[in-house]
Amino acid sequence: MNVFFHPAEALGKINNAVVTTGSFDGVHLGHQQIIGRLNKTAKEIGGESVVITFYPHPRKVLYPDQENLKMINTLEEKIELLGKAGLQNLIIIPFSLAFSRTTPRDFVIKTLSSQVGASVIVVGRNHQFGYARKGDPAYLHRLGRELGFMVEDIPLKMIENETVSSAKIRKAIEDGNITEANAFLDHPYIIKGPLYEGTTIHALSANPLVAVRTLPDEKLLPPAGIYASRLLADDQRMKSITCISQAKDGMPKIETLLIRDTLKPLNKKGTIHFFKRVWAKDPAGSGLLDKSVLEHAKALAEDLAY
Repeated sequence: MNVFFHPAEALGKINNAVVTTGSFDGVHLGHQQIIGRLNKTAKEIGGESVVITFYPHPRKVLYPDQENLKMINTLEEKIELLGKAGLQNLIIIPFSLAFSRTTPRDFVIKTLSSQVGASVIVVGRNHQFGYARKGDPAYLHRLGRELGFMVEDIPLKMIENETVSSAKIRKAIEDGNITEANAFLDHPYIIKGPLYEGTTIHALSANPLVAVRTLPDEKLLPPAGIYASRLLADDQRMKSITCISQAKDGMPKIETLLIRDTLKPLNKKGTIHFFKRVWAKDPAGSGLLDKSVLEHAKALAEDLAY
């Protein structure tokens, strides 16, 4: 997948672009259906699929006081998942207050048409865009006749599935119900970031323990507990159990205990895949945590972390 961090970077590099816009947070089943539709249309016209997204999330810029807005995925995670879903091109528009004042006409002409080279724009029937959300599908159709691109509607059922899935995924993650979240995502919930030395449960196990840093002000994290998981580092899959706890400074700590592997993949990027919550207490603050709990969690991870 090609990744462009500004529409200008894509100028002349995408053939017959079939484009849609959206946050694509989670890259869940509904998003994957939309990507499949983009790819199908692109194949029919000899073109390429394109998703345009924004970073930071527009609500973070427009409503900075809404501190509770968390994403299922960081930008880095989203890029990884969109590539795995089969998207051919991703364009990330830096969102700012200045950009938020872009009129619908300017966005279509300067970005979608001139820079991205859209041949087909795929939107939902209730899609609104541009300053004051004055752009809509009817306006796109008029501009399409003027500028020479087609507009294709996303079926309402697909949009409804996306809305329901996003809400249910967020609720499931907040509740620690990773099994349910994964069913809607159609892939394991992930946390991606640099790896460093872990400390929280080291005294209870001789297995290697590593921790991962993420963006707690941006990333929607599951509650404290122990989770059956898998760590990916350097294309190596390592079964693990992952502990989410709260540090003394109030920040979340995310540490994964390797079950079989003996080498610590430190100072590298890692991705933790979550499968199931097996202990619903803070591993750092609960006096009930002992080796029997860890052994039970390991056994589940052996079965679940394929």
